Amino acid sequence: MPAAEDGPFVLRMMRPEDIPAVKAIEDISFPNPWPASTFLGEIQHRPISHPYVAVQGKEAGESVVGYVVFWLIRDEVQINNIAVRPDARGQGLGEALLRRTLDLVREMGGAYVILEVRVSNQAAVGLYLKLGFAEIGRRKGYYFNPSEDALVMSLEL
Repeated sequence: MPAAEDGPFVLRMMRPEDIPAVKAIEDISFPNPWPASTFLGEIQHRPISHPYVAVQGKEAGESVVGYVVFWLIRDEVQINNIAVRPDARGQGLGEALLRRTLDLVREMGGAYVILEVRVSNQAAVGLYLKLGFAEIGRRKGYYFNPSEDALVMSLEL
């Protein structure tokens, strides 16, 4: 899938050379960050895995400002990971990244999206609700460090 322009960034497939920037965002965004090897595995495990980065700037000087990793299995999409660089938050980039991701999965034949989110991550929960996601369940003690429930949210496209 080619890069796609969406307002303040370009969304393109994640490359191995993006992993240090993605990992830096991951480490500061989550208490239990994915290791770099997981991102590399997502890049290498096509066709179900779809890792993308949101970049700003020209090719030679582009900067990763966010990323999303989702799986598409038949028409079901599992959003596994999504984050925006902390200094780029509060500018609508997270919403734009999620909207572009939803457009992309529609184009790819996705009909149903599911994700988990920490109960305490009210900013993310609010964004998901704003974009039409609904809470469909709760996974007790799903997260650790600290232990916390996950809300399971879904969206029909």
